[in-house]
Amino acid sequence: MSVSPTASAALPAASTASAAAPGAPGAHLAAQTPEALERDLAALFVRALNLEMTAEEIDPTAPLFGDGLGLDSIDILEVALEVSQRYGFQLRSDDENNQKIFQNLRSLAVHVAQHRTQ
Repeated sequence: MSVSPTASAALPAASTASAAAPGAPGAHLAAQTPEALERDLAALFVRALNLEMTAEEIDPTAPLFGDGLGLDSIDILEVALEVSQRYGFQLRSDDENNQKIFQNLRSLAVHVAQHRTQ
C-alpha cells in the first residue's frame, strides 16, 4: 500500500536531524528496542487521532492508509506534528521517501529510530 500524494504534501517542510553518533547528545536513545518504539508510536497514534482502539490493537505491519488504519492526509499531518514534538525532528513534505516512511507503523518506527534527537 502506498501513501497518497496528498498525504506527502500535507507534511510540514523542515530540516531533519541526523542520527546521533556514539557519545553525541541523543546517542542513548538507540537503547530503546524497535518493539518499544512501535508501542510508543502506536500510543501516539491512538492519542493524537482519538482512535477507537488501543495501541495494542494496532498491527505494526498494517498499512496506515486504505484497508489498514484508514488514515488520510490530515491524520498524517497530525502524526507528523506529534512525532516532531515527541522525537525532536521534523518529517519533511518533500522527502522522496514519504511513501516508504508512512507505509506502516513499523516503517515509521524505523525512520524515527534513525532520526530522533530526544
